Amino acid sequence: MLAQEIIRRKRDGHTLSRAEIDAFVRGLQDGSWSEGQSAAMAMAMLLKGMNSGETVGLTQAMTQSGQVMDWRSANLKGPILDKHSTGGVGDKVSLMLAPIVAACGGFVPMISGRGLGHTGGTLDKLDSIPGYISTPDPDRLRRTLQTAGCAIIGQTAELAPADRRLYAIRDVTATVESVSLITASILSKKLAAGLQGLLMDVKVGNGAFAATPEFAQELAQSLVTVAQGANLPTRALITDMNQMLGDSCGNALEVQEAVDFLSGKRQEPRLLALTQALCAELLLIGQLATSAGQALAMVNTALDSGAALTQFARMVSALGGPVDFVEKSRDSLPKAPVQQAILAPCAGWISGMRTRDIGLLVVDLGGGRHKASDSIDARVGFSEFAQVGQAVRQGDVLAMVHAADAATADQAQQTLMTLIEIGEAPPTDLPPLITRLS
Repeated sequence: MLAQEIIRRKRDGHTLSRAEIDAFVRGLQDGSWSEGQSAAMAMAMLLKGMNSGETVGLTQAMTQSGQVMDWRSANLKGPILDKHSTGGVGDKVSLMLAPIVAACGGFVPMISGRGLGHTGGTLDKLDSIPGYISTPDPDRLRRTLQTAGCAIIGQTAELAPADRRLYAIRDVTATVESVSLITASILSKKLAAGLQGLLMDVKVGNGAFAATPEFAQELAQSLVTVAQGANLPTRALITDMNQMLGDSCGNALEVQEAVDFLSGKRQEPRLLALTQALCAELLLIGQLATSAGQALAMVNTALDSGAALTQFARMVSALGGPVDFVEKSRDSLPKAPVQQAILAPCAGWISGMRTRDIGLLVVDLGGGRHKASDSIDARVGFSEFAQVGQAVRQGDVLAMVHAADAATADQAQQTLMTLIEIGEAPPTDLPPLITRLS
């Protein structure tokens, strides 16, 4: 099939056949489609749209473009499960969810990404742990799952390589915002991981990729429909990202918050509620629990007993990190040389925050990337962040900035003061979980 004829058919609004979609994906994989042709196809798909059948076909073809994990030889005695978030500010739920689900009998080979733009990347967070191997070889990955029940890793060259090339093209051709292409990109990697159940956490709000409820609903429904069309049991939760999740943002700071969360030392209420809800939902998908009440009780037992913390420690050790990391995390994680309190200028209630801009401020501190080749300073970010609805007095700490130098800290302090709203009355409470799709 000629590439230009397939492009023309989609450009003119026709539905692509599976053979045409397969030809496009083969072209991505073997390089027989040029950058220009691939970009033209991505733009045609964005502008003309794709129905669910086309999106299922694209997802399956990209899944099959590389290795598909087969866990039968690993003799894992439980379902293979995963959760994927569309990203936000301070979203470190994956760091707790994987070991919690593992402690409850599931196995979680979580393929995560790096941060770009205002959202932090789970792999960047884990890179702050000395020695952690985020792209293990298959044998190490299998051993990690057998011993820890979870492994949070990056996409290898063998998993969905066609998706990797297509995403790079979309990133520089203004075609990222296609719901069908987003769906196929996410699900092709998840299907390649050999999953038996998936939970999607679709964020919505001023700190999310999906800024409106309508777009979040469309994306969540697409993910559920296409995943189920590809025979992967999937549910989606739409959750709030109109404020930072937890009380820290920044790579090493979020890892420390995750360790404190799993050890019971510090569990910010919204972060706890969302983590409980996501973990319980995943246990139901994996048939590890038969009711919501039972699932929640299992999650709480995994936390309260220390079992989830043990699984996290085993994962870190199995993937090359320190054996005693959870006991000595504060000594192991890098620390910023400047730590400075940001104080409330007046009394009142935290009534809102410009969450996306807070994420971009972490990038400006050095904790994220302006472009993919940028290096990251894992030390920087914010901790002790005040939450929406919290009452403050003049002089109370709104946040602690962690910076590489005093000048950067001062600039971050001045900027952050413009991103947090302090009102005269408590705001209306917005729960972290908005709706559920299955």
